[in-house]
Amino acid sequence: MSPLVGQVINLFAAVLLLIAFAMLAQRRIVTLIHLFALQGLALVGSTTTVAFATGQHHLYWSAGITFALKVVILPLILHRLIRRLNVKWDIETLINIPTMMLVGILLVVFAFNLALPISQFSQSIARGTLGIAMACVLMSFLMMITRSKAVPQVIGFLAMENGLFFAATSATYGMPMVVELGIALDVLVGMVILGVFMFQIREQFDSLDIHHLEKLKED
Repeated sequence: MSPLVGQVINLFAAVLLLIAFAMLAQRRIVTLIHLFALQGLALVGSTTTVAFATGQHHLYWSAGITFALKVVILPLILHRLIRRLNVKWDIETLINIPTMMLVGILLVVFAFNLALPISQFSQSIARGTLGIAMACVLMSFLMMITRSKAVPQVIGFLAMENGLFFAATSATYGMPMVVELGIALDVLVGMVILGVFMFQIREQFDSLDIHHLEKLKED
C-alpha cells in the first residue's frame, strides 16, 4: 500500500470522526440529516479507497449500496418525514452540549485504547482506523441516549450502523455481500417501521418527545 492511499483512508476516518462530533453538538434536525448524509459519503469514499488499494471488488458493491442507501434514500425519507411531522428543531438534550462534547472526547480516548490490542491482530490496511470506527459507534450511542425526541434518536441509530460498517471495513475488508444486502434491507425496513412509529406518537400525544410513552405504562 502506498503512503498516499494510507493518508487518504486516514483522511476519511478523520472526517467521519469530525462529523460524529458535529452530530453530537447539533440541535437542528435538518442539519443533522445533512451531516448523516455527509457521513455516508465519507464512508463511501473510504470503502472505495480500500477496494482500490486491495483489489477487493466486492467492496465496490458495498460502496454503491452505501451511497444509494445512506446518501440518497434514507436522507430523502428523513426529510420527507420531518416535513410531514413539521419538525425542524431538537432543542432538548438531557445534558448540555459542552458536557456532551467532553464526554465525546473521553469516549474517543477510551475507544482508541480499546481498539489498540484488537487492531494488532488485523491484517487490513485500514486497521489503524479501528479506534475511530469504535469512537463513532460510541458517540452515536451517546447521541441516542441524550436526546429526548424520536427523530434524532433514529438518526443516532443510523449513524451507529455507519460506525459499525466502517469498523468492519477497517478490520476485515467488509462482510460477505449477502450479509451486507441483508443488513441494508433490515435498515431500510427498520426506517419505515420507525417512521410509522413516530407518526403514531405524534398523533397520540401531539409531540415526538418519547417521555410521553411513560404515560402508556401508567395506563
